[in-house]
Amino acid sequence: MLNPVSLTFPDGSVRDYDAAMTGAGLAESISKSLAKKAVVYAIDGTVRDLSDPLGKSGKVEIITRDDPRALELIRHDAAHVLAEAVQELWPGTQVTIGPVIENGFYYDFARNEPFTPEDFPVIEKKMREIIQRNKPFTKEVWSREKAKKVFAEKGERYKVELVNAIPEDQDIKIYAQGDWFDLCRGPHMASTGQVGNAFKLMKVAGAYWRGDSNNPMLTRIYGTAFADQAQLEAYQTLLEEAEKRDHRKLGREMDLFHFQEEGPGVVFWHAKGWKMFQNLVNYMRRRLDEHGYQEVNAPQVLDKSLWETSGHWGWYRDAMFKVTVAGDDTDDERVFALKPMNCPGHVQIFKHGLKSYRELPVKLAEFGNVHRYEPSGALHGLMRVRGFTQDDAHIFCTEEQLAAECLRINDLILSTYADFGFDEVAVKLSTRPDKRVGTDEAWDHAEAIMSNVLETIRMRSGNSIKTSINPGEGAFYGPKFEYVLKDAIGREWQCGTTQVDFNLPERFGAFYIGSDSEKKQPVMVHRAVCGSMERFLGILIENYSGHFPLWFAPLQVVVATITSDADEYAMKVVERLKAVGLLAEADLRNEKINYKVREHSLAKVPVILVCGKREAEEETVNIRRLGSRDQESLKLADAVKSLADEAVSPDRKRRAA
Repeated sequence: MLNPVSLTFPDGSVRDYDAAMTGAGLAESISKSLAKKAVVYAIDGTVRDLSDPLGKSGKVEIITRDDPRALELIRHDAAHVLAEAVQELWPGTQVTIGPVIENGFYYDFARNEPFTPEDFPVIEKKMREIIQRNKPFTKEVWSREKAKKVFAEKGERYKVELVNAIPEDQDIKIYAQGDWFDLCRGPHMASTGQVGNAFKLMKVAGAYWRGDSNNPMLTRIYGTAFADQAQLEAYQTLLEEAEKRDHRKLGREMDLFHFQEEGPGVVFWHAKGWKMFQNLVNYMRRRLDEHGYQEVNAPQVLDKSLWETSGHWGWYRDAMFKVTVAGDDTDDERVFALKPMNCPGHVQIFKHGLKSYRELPVKLAEFGNVHRYEPSGALHGLMRVRGFTQDDAHIFCTEEQLAAECLRINDLILSTYADFGFDEVAVKLSTRPDKRVGTDEAWDHAEAIMSNVLETIRMRSGNSIKTSINPGEGAFYGPKFEYVLKDAIGREWQCGTTQVDFNLPERFGAFYIGSDSEKKQPVMVHRAVCGSMERFLGILIENYSGHFPLWFAPLQVVVATITSDADEYAMKVVERLKAVGLLAEADLRNEKINYKVREHSLAKVPVILVCGKREAEEETVNIRRLGSRDQESLKLADAVKSLADEAVSPDRKRRAA
């Protein structure tokens, strides 16, 4: 060997190879069957094309198409196949960018006439033809000048712009699949045939070039791809189920809320929706009281100087709603901002009055209405809004109390999720991002404490709680725990957070008097359980598909009459239900009972009590449950007691036990 390198294999064995050997050659040297299945290889975790030479020593892995890591490559290559298919079918169409995204990929095209879903069958047919050709992916490195010249001659002005944006110290990589080629960082699988036929084009949308509304509008075609047809079909079934559960659709059917153009990104809550919102707030208030929090309220509008001190103005002012106010003197102008978060206000409340170490931890909570300017394209029902309510809290404690407080927060978060039926939860520790404040020493210290807490969470759960590290995903002021729950159809939602902050108390000069009578800086812990109350409600609507447990339903019982002879009795039933705290209404309309039952079932009312002349005479009710065809007849007193017991929330049941 002219230039040997040492490779360590997954089984721990170590062998020497020539540095010039390619990944394909390495797979071939191990076995012919592996060479046929290989799509890429990795050294020290960095994925490479099979055509790349080994070049260095390290830990090596041959990645086959059935490896979970190959899914991103399948989707990446599918995007290239999509672009080739479009340009074959519609010559003159310009291609721009085509990245892999969560659950699929997209490609943006510049064409005078936008694409529509009606174009999908012919595009998919052409994609299958390209996959069937099984042309190898080949890579070349071009000079910047050559790349710009070739793309300019092809009329690909967007590609020329992309070449200009590549830093001078980076190679210009061109990947070809037969005669068609594209600018790409790679890596790619060995050939187009390895994409397979388990793909589908999903939708089209408009997208401004580089996300700037001053630039031309492009057509974005979204697609998805999987390793096999069974996975694709499972994903399509999931999408169909998700569509049925869409909180925006159910919000209309249940008359909970709406959105309109005059208030982009803010919620118009209807009476039933607001009742549900308040149910959630009241539940959380009871939980906070159990855990020793004090509820406070900080101002909605504050001078920019406070946000400059906190650091938010420097990092996030483009996402803040701002207003300039002129005083009596036109030169006397002040800039204010609607608060995008509650934390600076809570520091001010903590600072008001001298605090002793004996008073710590101080736990300040707020259901604070905050505003953030989200791009219009990112808005999505309750899930992504511009005005929302945070179930925000901040714990001011000593360093010695920090680990214990993080564990108490963990207990609160997990028990809250359990009360709403979420029993699959993962906890991720997000560590320091590149863009941050504070010293490395402070970050080292905070991350060490959080790592120990994470291990304690895992051990205390008996490994039922999945724990992991999210490198570089921490807040700019400190590391954080992210709580990710799984809903009824297997989707994951990041909701709760616990963020350690050694920075904000220092910036604002917050302190307490220690046992040595000296000023000490407290540790500040930012905590949210639901996160955004609006988003959490959206998750709950979709998780339950509108079939809420009785204790949380915005309308729990409808008493529907069969004939007008039962009207007076029905009103008596409603009053008895309300007397024990149930949310009940009467339906005395002159409509057939089946019509009434269907209508209230569509509105997802959990319980319908049907009353006719016989029920009125016998003081009974006929009980019909949402989603069930079974009926049960009970004495009124028994039905009221049973429903009242069922409507007790889980936290109140624990207190009563």
